[in-house]
Amino acid sequence: MPAATATHCPYCALQCAMTLDPASATAGEQGFPEVAGRDFPTNRGGMCRKGWTSAELLASPSRLTAPLLRGADGAFREVSWEVALDRMAGEFRAARDRYGNDGVGVFGGGSLTNEKAYQLGKFARIALCTSRIDYNGRFCMSSAAAAANRSLGMDRGLPFPVTDLDGARTVLLLGTNPAETMPPFVQHLEHAREHGGLVVVDPRRSATARMTDDGGGVHLQPTPGTDLVLLLGLAHVVVHDGLADRDYLERRTTGLDALLPVLNAWWPERVEQVTGVPAALIRRAAHLLARDRRGTYVLTGRGVEQHVDGTDTASAAINLALLLGLPGVPGSGYGTLTGQGNGQGGREHGQKADQLPGYRSITDPAARRHVAAVWGVDPGDLPGAGVPAVELLTTLGADRGVRCLWVNGSNVVIGAPDSGAVARGLQALDFLVVCDFFFSETAEYADLVLPVLQWAEEEGTMTSLEGRVLRRRRAVAPPPGARDELWIMAELARRLDAPGTFSPDPEEVFEELRAASAGGKADYSGISWAALDAGEACYWPWPAGAGAGTPRAFLDRFGHPDGRAVLVPVRPRAAGRAVDPSPRPHRRERLHAPGTLTLITGRYLEQYQSGNQTRRVRSLHEARPGAVLEIHPATAAALGIQDGAPVELTSPRGRVLVPARLSTDIRPDTVFLPFHFAGDQTANRLVSSAAVDPVSSMPEFKAGSVTVRALDPEEMIR
Repeated sequence: MPAATATHCPYCALQCAMTLDPASATAGEQGFPEVAGRDFPTNRGGMCRKGWTSAELLASPSRLTAPLLRGADGAFREVSWEVALDRMAGEFRAARDRYGNDGVGVFGGGSLTNEKAYQLGKFARIALCTSRIDYNGRFCMSSAAAAANRSLGMDRGLPFPVTDLDGARTVLLLGTNPAETMPPFVQHLEHAREHGGLVVVDPRRSATARMTDDGGGVHLQPTPGTDLVLLLGLAHVVVHDGLADRDYLERRTTGLDALLPVLNAWWPERVEQVTGVPAALIRRAAHLLARDRRGTYVLTGRGVEQHVDGTDTASAAINLALLLGLPGVPGSGYGTLTGQGNGQGGREHGQKADQLPGYRSITDPAARRHVAAVWGVDPGDLPGAGVPAVELLTTLGADRGVRCLWVNGSNVVIGAPDSGAVARGLQALDFLVVCDFFFSETAEYADLVLPVLQWAEEEGTMTSLEGRVLRRRRAVAPPPGARDELWIMAELARRLDAPGTFSPDPEEVFEELRAASAGGKADYSGISWAALDAGEACYWPWPAGAGAGTPRAFLDRFGHPDGRAVLVPVRPRAAGRAVDPSPRPHRRERLHAPGTLTLITGRYLEQYQSGNQTRRVRSLHEARPGAVLEIHPATAAALGIQDGAPVELTSPRGRVLVPARLSTDIRPDTVFLPFHFAGDQTANRLVSSAAVDPVSSMPEFKAGSVTVRALDPEEMIR
């Protein structure tokens, strides 16, 4: 084992470079490797608090080190791996025999390495023969991915290197708060900020929105769920004020004639009535975006995508970028900020219900033939498309639903919408298996819990938000009882007499992934393990035989057969219903009913996703020990809520109990709640799974309706 190992942070998709040194004097004192920032284009040696403390989890006393099997009395007991895997394979067989192949389901995660994500999709389809596989990225990137595929012909979060933003003069940030979610990214926005060119769209005055103060740019604060209308208003100004790049539109796009009638209906004054954003600010922002279109970028995040119209909203952002002539032009562009560590690679190679490796459609006969040949099976033996995550989770335990579920790298009891119903579905299963390195809230419902490796104990590859494939390297030895998921799949495949090969070696799996992805949109076939080890900049697509990868996509053509981008005409909808087109006054202080407010959920700087990791790091926990409701002072006064006092949030799905924090950073008609916490603070108990985006199947995470009331301290205790 080398004294120091060059690797990358286990958290977000920025994948900050770091060095782990288990042999340093400091490491010897603290019991886990010393972390040092490493000079790398995305982070340049910097990291956020989560990255600096990431190694502490390698020595956590909460670590799982042996398989846990629930007995008839409901208690967990340690068992051998032989017993655990025999039982798991037996339960899989029994469920398939009794309910059919789709009686078994697999749920993956955006934190798995490319090799694990790839082999998990392969295992589901040829070892289990089930179509029922999806992953938690469905709740993250699915709307942005669907929009990029239909407009640009390819989904790569940032189709340019992050460092291209260093020279930007104007950056539109829609529904993203990188100052708290990926702080090292902010350094790439400084040039735009210095030129007064940050345009931030967010219902909250977030840390990123505050970067627009003192001449840094413009903050647009729309009513939650009206981002699509705001984007139509910005595009209206671009077209009607003569700011569009007509030459670019003629050469590189189709669909302008169909888009213009939609834009005509959304002039700034009308947009103000729906969004609450002053018409003058809309015009100012549009002109700012067009002032130097060779230095302008449009970037979206979950805030505008996690809606029932998230795909259309992301499409509207792409339309705006195309009208300005940005995508595929050096020094400008459109992109979306991927969230989870391998959110990009995790959705490219087979975890999604409708995809095969290389970002291929599972319903495409040519794609099925190619992948089946690599796997050594008949194309006809591959199942068809499955169902997206929401549908998979809402049918758990049902007569025609999944009856035996395997969860990998995901904590659905915290992260899924209507999480109370998800928990009840897990209880209704015949058998639940959870792979994790800590005993998560989802593991509490399991029949079998399998201890797996943490990031610094494994080998593999990850794909960052800019489409760059990176090496994850083992820096420390895992606990004796923990096992790699690749090994688990290989052992299960043998027990299930699965066709093909299932290697436990990540380099061998990567070689097979290269072959399976060859010719697909996400083509990794030209990327070698040796090139990754040498630190080459390996951006996909990189077809075999090509001299280099593609750091900047779309320079010559877009991903559609004719090489052109598509302007997609989209119309506003809210909560699954069309927006009322009649003008009406907008009153920011108006509440729909006493105590009824719009809930938006999001992240804290110190916590990550479901908190299963970060809530175990003492310094992070002490900084953010629990959820706090952010509410405007005027709204709080009307409801009799004091700063720091307990409040109850309810929706038709459940309730949450948290203290309140009064802040003028939030709109009076809106409240904000982080989603990292468990028990009575689980924000996603309130979120509906009933309505989803018709294209991406994204639930409405960012504009739910809740009732808020003050609680007596005694009620909080009860």
